[in-house]
Amino acid sequence: MPALPLRPPRALRPASVLVVAASLAAVGLGPAAAPAAAATVPVGAGSYSDTRPAGTSGPTTNTGSAVKPKVTAAAQGKPVPTNDWWSSLAFQRYGDNPYSTPMYGHPLTYQAVSGGLEVGYPTSAAIVGEGRQYEFAHKRDLTLGLTGLNSPDTKADSWSDWTVTPYWSDGSRTLRTTIGHGMPFVYAQGSGGNARISTASTPTVFSDQGNVLGITVGGHHYALFAPTGADWNVSGTEITAGLAGKDYFSLAVLPSTDALATYRKYAFSFVTGSKVDWSYASGTVKATYALTTEAKEGSERGTLQALYRHQWLYTSDALTSYTYVSPRGTMKVREGASFTTSMRSAPVLPQLPRGSAIDNARLRGYLNDVVNASDPFSGATDTYWTGKALGKLAQLVPVADQIGETAVRDRLISLLKGRLQEWFTAGGASEFSYDRDWRTLIGYPASYGSDAELNDHHFHYGYYVHAAAIVAQYDPSWAADSAWGGMVKALVRDTANPSRTDSSFPFLRGFDVYAGHSWASGHQGFAAGNNQESSSESTNLSAALVLYGSATGDNSLRDLGTYLLTTESEAIAQYWFDKDQQVFPGSYTHDTVGMVWGSGAAYSTWWTANPEEIHGINVLPVTAGGSLHLGAHKAAIRRNIAEMERENGGPAVEWRDILWEFQSLADPATAKSKWDAGNAGYTPEAGESKAHTYHWIVGLDSMGAPDTSVTGDIPVSAVFSKNGTRTYVAHNHGSSARTVTFSDGRTLSVPARSTATGTGPGGGTDPGTPPASGNTFQLRTGGVLTTATGSSAASDTIPSAGGANHDGTPYRPLVYEVKNVNGTYTSGGSTSFRLAVDAGTSVGLGQQARVSYDLTGDGTFDRTETYTYFATDPVTGWERYDQTRGLKSATGTLGNLRNGTVRLEVWSAIGNADSRLQTGTDTSVVVIPFS
Repeated sequence: MPALPLRPPRALRPASVLVVAASLAAVGLGPAAAPAAAATVPVGAGSYSDTRPAGTSGPTTNTGSAVKPKVTAAAQGKPVPTNDWWSSLAFQRYGDNPYSTPMYGHPLTYQAVSGGLEVGYPTSAAIVGEGRQYEFAHKRDLTLGLTGLNSPDTKADSWSDWTVTPYWSDGSRTLRTTIGHGMPFVYAQGSGGNARISTASTPTVFSDQGNVLGITVGGHHYALFAPTGADWNVSGTEITAGLAGKDYFSLAVLPSTDALATYRKYAFSFVTGSKVDWSYASGTVKATYALTTEAKEGSERGTLQALYRHQWLYTSDALTSYTYVSPRGTMKVREGASFTTSMRSAPVLPQLPRGSAIDNARLRGYLNDVVNASDPFSGATDTYWTGKALGKLAQLVPVADQIGETAVRDRLISLLKGRLQEWFTAGGASEFSYDRDWRTLIGYPASYGSDAELNDHHFHYGYYVHAAAIVAQYDPSWAADSAWGGMVKALVRDTANPSRTDSSFPFLRGFDVYAGHSWASGHQGFAAGNNQESSSESTNLSAALVLYGSATGDNSLRDLGTYLLTTESEAIAQYWFDKDQQVFPGSYTHDTVGMVWGSGAAYSTWWTANPEEIHGINVLPVTAGGSLHLGAHKAAIRRNIAEMERENGGPAVEWRDILWEFQSLADPATAKSKWDAGNAGYTPEAGESKAHTYHWIVGLDSMGAPDTSVTGDIPVSAVFSKNGTRTYVAHNHGSSARTVTFSDGRTLSVPARSTATGTGPGGGTDPGTPPASGNTFQLRTGGVLTTATGSSAASDTIPSAGGANHDGTPYRPLVYEVKNVNGTYTSGGSTSFRLAVDAGTSVGLGQQARVSYDLTGDGTFDRTETYTYFATDPVTGWERYDQTRGLKSATGTLGNLRNGTVRLEVWSAIGNADSRLQTGTDTSVVVIPFS
């Protein structure tokens, strides 16, 4: 981000001390006090103001006029979730648009207009901006409304975790619709007029069943559902239906015309709410995404949901064969009101251990350069640049401690405390102010629209929470709610509030639980929807929650951070870095993007076209908390660095430290060689220091890159691999020693308030992608199953069935096996797999899979599962065969694995020609239900 003019600080006025009186479940916070006559609200030893500082701005339109939430009477007083995919409904950024800007629910897109809700389903990507951006822009296929409706505005009437209900009224007619992420349906309730569907072009009717109408418009298939007894009438581009005395109707976008019968089943099971529940246990994060419904007719309460790639890769719940196009790649449809994902937790540490090759004298000199600077905060005064300075100093506290520089450590902690306490005390040059209309804390001086547009709070405040977590690690009393912890948790409530009943802040303001990542714009007022540029500054907040929760003994806050970090880690890998190369359109020539939009993504930033910053903005700040997860996708890092150097015309110059550190997550030795050659002649990035960069690069060169195939049973742990040796690391924030157990069976004794390390055999130089559920094993040519990635794509030939039927009986099978597997069976869990197969142009072929478990390695298979074969098409190109084809037969039972063996067999069940099975990438994996 570009630097802003910085103002000198002025003296602060101390505030009175008040212990937070009540606590919220999940984060232990009290409700934000807002006494009508008070200008300063005490929170522990700190305070915030309830009135903005003179001369400052709160939320405004683009012309600077103050703006309040645009909600119905039913929603008055409820915290409005800004920074969401639909926020333009409630935040009127433009004075001449009282409806909304385009909203990207996926697969459908929407825009509110005076006559109702525009609906589109963009299926073709446009490459714009000189090839820098791809977009599936909103284009109206039809408008859902009521006859005669001409509303002066659209308001938000209600909302839940990923759904919203817009509201229209013109005095005679009233319309409500419910829309959401992953919802192929639009549910409508209206009065004062007939149901009206206005199409963008003359529709083709492919099915007319009275109250159920199938139409094709713009090449997309829709089903319209009116109450029983009603009848749709088509006249040109106008389609209407009386509601037979009822007030409801719905429509759905169909994946194909033959899906009409399935979708009709759920047409009157109206979605009334959405909710995610998450949990963390022993290195695994589980999340259940559930919809609540109401049966308008009949008794059906189920529904259909389209899952994003970062969801369907990590669920073992059954999926249908239906799919949709989206800017995030293929969405897959589940028949049911809920589904559950399971992921290995992302690694988090307060800091890397000291590398064996660290020169203490050299590191001491780098530390002194920072701590003895005339202004360690580099003149920062606003929330963002102060945050970056806090982050830079916080990184060095554990570094100084590791080499026994206690005076430097304590000086750094003192600097952190002093600046945090300035911001956490109302009345000075810097403070936080609570806006009652928008239920948000705004830091002043503000920056980058954090005040007028409510942008970027998670970016800015994440640095404060991270700095507070490091202070709490060394001085827990400072972080008590009765001291300064109350203000830290107030920032948490503003940015990542886990409570849906808190009347002072919305639920998870910045984080979109279904999309899997955060949004940066407070108002979402763009034709391309909402956006997020610096995904890494978002994970900086999540990791800070893990560390702060761990340091203060707040496991609910720790687990919240683990869920957010782990989920967004996979979303970043898919949607920013296209790690599987399955998301970006084939016509898009970039390997990474700087910004993700509702409509697509762009190789750009808000302020520059410099490739170093386009690539680096999704890396900084580099921390052992928020960055190690990137090391799970080493091939994507290598593509990323290669593209940056192509676009840059050579290696990095301006942000070389950020990009060296990024490269070290995949290729530590290469990054170390670049550091050795160039460290004498560069200026650190504003949030970096030579002390931290040296410590980071030498540390990873010593231990190896992160090995995310292995996790510890506490969130603050990580594993690294080099030349066949794993290094296990864990930090114990507690007051007594504990033993940490890793998923490969290794244990590590960690003293109280300490970091411990240990080594053992295993891993390699490129351990690769974290398991999707339980343990994930890739197929390797040569009959190997392995948790390692980093190989290149290859293929094995599946021999022909010879024209015979071998359904259920292996015939000349390809066999892939892994031995000495240890794991605890996940009760109720089941095997899943995805295999990339191709029959070329051959017809009538079918591939079949069997997975067998020898639980103790004694040579006897205790459980054997044979799956229904997959009929490949006669078109060259990889197809996905997975467990959703169904279990044909099974023998035995699953239990814990102790030095066990897992075997995959793949053969041709039918057909008279050979086919292929892809190996070497995570397009072909077996996922076993063990932790």
